[in-house]
Amino acid sequence: MILVDTNVIFDVLTPGSEWQAWSIDRIDECRRRGTLASNEIVFAELSARLNSEADVQTIFSELGLAFEPMPTAGLFAAGQAYRRYRAAGGSRSNVLPDFFIGAHAQVNKAGILTRDARPYRNYFPEVTIISP
Repeated sequence: MILVDTNVIFDVLTPGSEWQAWSIDRIDECRRRGTLASNEIVFAELSARLNSEADVQTIFSELGLAFEPMPTAGLFAAGQAYRRYRAAGGSRSNVLPDFFIGAHAQVNKAGILTRDARPYRNYFPEVTIISP
């Protein structure tokens, strides 16, 4: 399974985006290798920019993304990553969305397709990252 990050989905949906071709090509390549999925976090991030739940469902369907709910082990791992982030001087007062996605990938032994690999590599180094 490969979790698709929100930034890749927005690249696909944004005509003229400098990353659109790269994101479309990577989604196609990853789909040939296995299951593509996203979770509640990506669903919510997409919902913030779209007009209806049906629109989000349509995007998941058109891109061939399965909806993969986060297991509680992933939620715990996200909290632990956030603890490390704060101990290292991180200033955000809430658990970051990337921690949820990274932890989800970690506990499911999944990869992540993203254009922003830094947070995943820093806090989930054992996760396979597909990025530019």
